[in-house]
Amino acid sequence: MIRFKLAEQLEKKQFRDSRRITLQEVSDATSINRSTLSKILNQKGYSTGTDVLDRLCAYLDCSIADLVEHMPD
Repeated sequence: MIRFKLAEQLEKKQFRDSRRITLQEVSDATSINRSTLSKILNQKGYSTGTDVLDRLCAYLDCSIADLVEHMPD
């Protein structure tokens, strides 16, 4: 199973920027629908496209390995 580490990366960005970041702010900055971000955060096994992952990596200033991990079933 693929697990998204979006929550962890958002926490790191909030710490670096010394401020709280909302999903709406991420949505506005990345053009990713807020409901998609919520599903990535909360829905186990959610599947999304590489364009979404690319935009998240750019916004969070992280690599794909920082955002996604493979976990054995």
